[in-house]
Amino acid sequence: MLDQETARERALEAAEELFYSRGIQAVGMDAVRNASGISLKRLYRLFPSKEELVLEFLRQRDSRWQRALASYVDAQSRTEERIAAVFDWLYKWFSEPDYRGCAFINSFGELGAVSPEVAEQARHHKKAFHDYLAGLVRASGRPAELADQLALLAEGAITTAAIFGTPEPAHQAREAARFLMHTHPGPDLPELRR
Repeated sequence: MLDQETARERALEAAEELFYSRGIQAVGMDAVRNASGISLKRLYRLFPSKEELVLEFLRQRDSRWQRALASYVDAQSRTEERIAAVFDWLYKWFSEPDYRGCAFINSFGELGAVSPEVAEQARHHKKAFHDYLAGLVRASGRPAELADQLALLAEGAITTAAIFGTPEPAHQAREAARFLMHTHPGPDLPELRR
Protein backbone atom coordinates (compact mmCIF):
# COMPACT_ATOMS: atom_id res chain seq x y z
CA MET A 1 0.00 0.00 0.00
CA LEU A 2 1.23 3.47 -0.85
CA ASP A 3 2.19 5.77 1.99
CA GLN A 4 0.12 8.93 2.45
CA GLU A 5 2.54 11.31 0.71
CA THR A 6 3.05 9.04 -2.32
CA ALA A 7 -0.70 8.52 -2.69
CA ARG A 8 -1.27 12.26 -2.44
CA GLU A 9 1.38 13.00 -5.08
CA ARG A 10 -0.01 10.35 -7.41
CA ALA A 11 -3.55 11.72 -7.04
CA LEU A 12 -2.34 15.28 -7.71
CA GLU A 13 -0.33 14.24 -10.77
CA ALA A 14 -3.37 12.49 -12.22
CA ALA A 15 -5.65 15.41 -11.37
CA GLU A 16 -3.29 17.93 -12.94
CA GLU A 17 -3.01 16.00 -16.18
CA LEU A 18 -6.79 15.50 -16.39
CA PHE A 19 -7.87 18.98 -15.26
CA TYR A 20 -5.39 20.70 -17.57
CA SER A 21 -6.08 18.56 -20.64
CA ARG A 22 -9.86 18.12 -20.33
CA GLY A 23 -11.05 20.92 -18.06
CA ILE A 24 -12.04 20.80 -14.42
CA GLN A 25 -15.78 20.40 -14.84
CA ALA A 26 -15.37 17.56 -17.35
CA VAL A 27 -13.31 15.48 -14.89
CA GLY A 28 -14.95 13.69 -11.99
CA MET A 29 -13.31 12.06 -9.01
CA ASP A 30 -13.87 8.67 -10.68
CA ALA A 31 -11.56 9.73 -13.53
CA VAL A 32 -8.92 10.84 -11.04
CA ARG A 33 -9.30 7.50 -9.25
CA ASN A 34 -8.86 5.58 -12.51
CA ALA A 35 -5.85 7.61 -13.64
CA SER A 36 -4.11 7.55 -10.27
CA GLY A 37 -4.89 4.01 -9.18
CA ILE A 38 -5.94 5.38 -5.77
CA SER A 39 -9.24 4.03 -4.46
CA LEU A 40 -12.12 6.49 -4.36
CA LYS A 41 -12.37 6.06 -0.59
CA ARG A 42 -8.70 6.91 -0.12
CA LEU A 43 -8.92 9.75 -2.62
CA TYR A 44 -11.69 11.33 -0.56
CA ARG A 45 -9.64 10.84 2.62
CA LEU A 46 -6.78 12.73 0.96
CA PHE A 47 -9.07 15.40 -0.55
CA PRO A 48 -12.51 15.54 1.09
CA SER A 49 -13.98 17.35 -1.94
CA LYS A 50 -13.20 17.87 -5.58
CA GLU A 51 -12.79 21.58 -4.88
CA GLU A 52 -10.02 20.83 -2.37
CA LEU A 53 -8.27 18.74 -5.03
CA VAL A 54 -8.67 21.55 -7.56
CA LEU A 55 -7.27 24.13 -5.14
CA GLU A 56 -4.25 22.00 -4.30
CA PHE A 57 -3.66 21.36 -8.02
CA LEU A 58 -3.68 25.14 -8.58
CA ARG A 59 -1.39 25.86 -5.61
CA GLN A 60 1.17 23.31 -6.76
CA ARG A 61 1.00 24.44 -10.37
CA ASP A 62 1.49 28.05 -9.30
CA SER A 63 4.56 27.17 -7.26
CA ARG A 64 6.16 25.09 -10.04
CA TRP A 65 5.32 27.67 -12.72
CA GLN A 66 6.79 30.58 -10.73
CA ARG A 67 9.96 28.60 -9.90
CA ALA A 68 10.48 27.50 -13.52
CA LEU A 69 10.03 31.05 -14.80
CA ALA A 70 12.40 32.56 -12.23
CA SER A 71 15.03 29.87 -12.79
CA TYR A 72 15.07 30.56 -16.52
CA VAL A 73 14.94 34.35 -16.31
CA ASP A 74 17.35 34.78 -13.41
CA ALA A 75 20.02 32.88 -15.35
CA GLN A 76 20.41 35.95 -17.58
CA SER A 77 23.21 38.24 -16.46
CA ARG A 78 21.94 41.53 -17.89
CA THR A 79 18.86 43.15 -16.38
CA GLU A 80 17.37 44.08 -19.77
CA GLU A 81 17.81 40.53 -21.01
CA ARG A 82 15.90 39.21 -18.00
CA ILE A 83 12.79 41.05 -19.14
CA ALA A 84 13.14 39.68 -22.68
CA ALA A 85 13.83 36.20 -21.24
CA VAL A 86 10.32 36.13 -19.75
CA PHE A 87 8.99 35.97 -23.29
CA ASP A 88 11.61 33.41 -24.35
CA TRP A 89 10.47 31.20 -21.47
CA LEU A 90 6.85 31.68 -22.54
CA TYR A 91 7.84 30.50 -26.04
CA LYS A 92 9.31 27.31 -24.56
CA TRP A 93 6.15 26.76 -22.52
CA PHE A 94 3.87 27.41 -25.49
CA SER A 95 5.90 24.90 -27.53
CA GLU A 96 5.16 22.02 -25.15
CA PRO A 97 2.98 19.43 -26.92
CA ASP A 98 0.30 19.51 -24.20
CA TYR A 99 0.11 23.32 -23.92
CA ARG A 100 -3.51 24.30 -23.37
CA GLY A 101 -3.18 27.84 -22.10
CA CYS A 102 -3.04 29.10 -18.57
CA ALA A 103 -4.51 26.71 -16.00
CA PHE A 104 -5.50 29.73 -13.91
CA ILE A 105 -7.35 31.51 -16.70
CA ASN A 106 -8.98 28.20 -17.63
CA SER A 107 -10.03 27.43 -14.05
CA PHE A 108 -11.28 30.98 -13.53
CA GLY A 109 -13.34 30.69 -16.71
CA GLU A 110 -14.84 27.42 -15.55
CA LEU A 111 -15.32 28.05 -11.85
CA GLY A 112 -14.49 31.65 -10.98
CA ALA A 113 -18.13 32.68 -10.78
CA VAL A 114 -19.12 29.84 -8.44
CA SER A 115 -15.96 29.23 -6.39
CA PRO A 116 -14.47 32.24 -4.60
CA GLU A 117 -11.47 30.05 -3.64
CA VAL A 118 -10.69 29.17 -7.27
CA ALA A 119 -11.10 32.82 -8.27
CA GLU A 120 -8.71 33.80 -5.46
CA GLN A 121 -6.12 31.24 -6.58
CA ALA A 122 -6.28 32.68 -10.12
CA ARG A 123 -5.86 36.22 -8.79
CA HIS A 124 -2.99 35.13 -6.56
CA HIS A 125 -1.17 33.55 -9.53
CA LYS A 126 -1.63 36.58 -11.76
CA LYS A 127 -0.56 38.97 -8.98
CA ALA A 128 2.58 36.92 -8.27
CA PHE A 129 3.47 37.02 -11.99
CA HIS A 130 2.84 40.76 -12.13
CA ASP A 131 4.92 41.29 -8.98
CA TYR A 132 7.76 39.30 -10.54
CA LEU A 133 7.64 41.49 -13.66
CA ALA A 134 7.51 44.60 -11.47
CA GLY A 135 10.69 43.44 -9.74
CA LEU A 136 12.43 43.03 -13.09
CA VAL A 137 11.28 46.49 -14.17
CA ARG A 138 12.46 48.04 -10.89
CA ALA A 139 15.86 46.37 -11.27
CA SER A 140 16.15 47.85 -14.77
CA GLY A 141 15.49 51.35 -13.43
CA ARG A 142 12.47 51.83 -15.65
CA PRO A 143 9.11 53.36 -14.64
CA ALA A 144 6.72 51.11 -12.70
CA GLU A 145 3.94 51.36 -15.31
CA LEU A 146 6.10 49.30 -17.69
CA ALA A 147 5.32 46.24 -15.55
CA ASP A 148 1.59 46.67 -16.23
CA GLN A 149 2.26 46.88 -19.95
CA LEU A 150 4.54 43.83 -19.94
CA ALA A 151 1.98 41.84 -17.96
CA LEU A 152 -0.70 42.63 -20.55
CA LEU A 153 1.63 41.57 -23.35
CA ALA A 154 2.43 38.30 -21.60
CA GLU A 155 -1.20 37.53 -20.74
CA GLY A 156 -2.28 38.27 -24.30
CA ALA A 157 0.44 35.97 -25.63
CA ILE A 158 -0.58 33.18 -23.23
CA THR A 159 -4.19 33.30 -24.40
CA THR A 160 -3.44 33.83 -28.10
CA ALA A 161 -0.95 30.93 -28.18
CA ALA A 162 -3.55 28.61 -26.68
CA ILE A 163 -6.34 29.67 -29.04
CA PHE A 164 -4.26 29.49 -32.23
CA GLY A 165 -2.04 26.57 -31.22
CA THR A 166 1.25 28.31 -32.00
CA PRO A 167 4.09 29.59 -29.81
CA GLU A 168 4.68 32.62 -32.06
CA PRO A 169 2.74 35.10 -29.88
CA ALA A 170 5.63 34.86 -27.41
CA HIS A 171 8.05 36.17 -30.05
CA GLN A 172 5.64 38.91 -31.06
CA ALA A 173 5.15 39.94 -27.43
CA ARG A 174 8.94 39.87 -26.91
CA GLU A 175 9.42 42.33 -29.76
CA ALA A 176 6.69 44.57 -28.37
CA ALA A 177 8.34 44.35 -24.92
CA ARG A 178 11.69 45.41 -26.39
CA PHE A 179 9.97 48.37 -28.07
CA LEU A 180 8.36 49.37 -24.77
CA MET A 181 11.68 49.08 -22.95
CA HIS A 182 13.25 51.46 -25.46
CA THR A 183 10.38 53.93 -25.07
CA HIS A 184 10.87 53.75 -21.28
CA PRO A 185 14.64 54.04 -21.01
CA GLY A 186 16.23 53.21 -17.72
CA PRO A 187 19.21 54.99 -16.20
CA ASP A 188 22.38 54.93 -18.23
CA LEU A 189 23.80 51.87 -16.51
CA PRO A 190 26.62 49.92 -18.21
CA GLU A 191 24.59 46.70 -18.11
CA LEU A 192 21.79 48.35 -20.13
CA ARG A 193 23.96 49.70 -22.92
CA ARG A 194 23.90 47.91 -26.25
